[in-house]
Amino acid sequence: MQLYNKLSAEERAKLIDDAGKDRITISFYQYHKIENPTLFRNKLFLEWNELDVLGRTYVSYEGINAQISVPSENFLALKKQLDSISFLKGIRLNVAIEHDNKSFLKLKVKVRNKIVADGLNDDTFDVTNKGVHLSAKEFNEMLANPDTICVDMRNHYESEIGHFDGAITPDVDTFRDSLDLIEEDLKDHKEDKNLLMYCTGGIRCEKASAYYKHKGFKNVFQLEGGIIEYTRQVQSEGLENKFLGKNFVFDHRRAEKISDDVIANCHQCGKPCDTHTNCANEGCHLLFIQCDDCAEKMENTCSAECQDIIQLPYEKQKELRKGKHASNKIFKKGRSEVLKYKKSPCNE
Repeated sequence: MQLYNKLSAEERAKLIDDAGKDRITISFYQYHKIENPTLFRNKLFLEWNELDVLGRTYVSYEGINAQISVPSENFLALKKQLDSISFLKGIRLNVAIEHDNKSFLKLKVKVRNKIVADGLNDDTFDVTNKGVHLSAKEFNEMLANPDTICVDMRNHYESEIGHFDGAITPDVDTFRDSLDLIEEDLKDHKEDKNLLMYCTGGIRCEKASAYYKHKGFKNVFQLEGGIIEYTRQVQSEGLENKFLGKNFVFDHRRAEKISDDVIANCHQCGKPCDTHTNCANEGCHLLFIQCDDCAEKMENTCSAECQDIIQLPYEKQKELRKGKHASNKIFKKGRSEVLKYKKSPCNE
């Protein structure tokens, strides 16, 4: 049985080009008790590999979280395969707004302790006791309610390039950081305000809404399907779009354009820009916002030091990286003193 990738990302990219077939990028999640995540993981890998599915999926005892792409011609076969799994039958599939045949280049199905890294060790709350799901129309109506507090459950580098008008955008690095911060900031409004949350595809709000209900918040609501489904409904139903800028996504596209608003700035020169890139120095790999002019001037690096490093022979660059552990302390996302124009997301 082939339970691993045989091809490199480069080889896969060439195959995609040679095939000349359109691919659909989708995401879905489901909280469900899975008795044997490893066995379930192996089943998915084997079946998805046959359908030429690519992407990143996490499986745990608490459920599944998937971001994948599939050839258009295999979409119905994939849906049939998902429907054959009892707890995934009829699952809503969030289809990407902007398509890119190379959004994913490998199939990765991994067993994790949790499908979302929340850092919680509190087993006394029921994750299925979640907040009320709202459609795009209902979300817009509640957003306009003066008794509503809207909170972005994503990280700082996500909300920096796009968020809902009037939303609180916590300046946090992880989902776990936001949970306690929001509870503390809103502790005086557990009963008199509507707590309205949103995220990329809905999975973080699914956990957060149950957590806040557990913590005593009485009126908890969440955007069903997240920003991805909201955008689809806005377009199909002709609704007013309340989202400003781009929606950050965790694949090679990095973002989907939701509105024409550019609400961020180049971290190097300060002019309006909302294009993320990773520093070309593999020993840095910093995720930051860089305009085309700075990309050309800095050769896609974040600093003069990194620009000097990429001029070195490849073997010398490898030597400089040797022994460095690739943790968040090295591969930071938008956090570095070299970024002169990095702005913290505002609490509007």
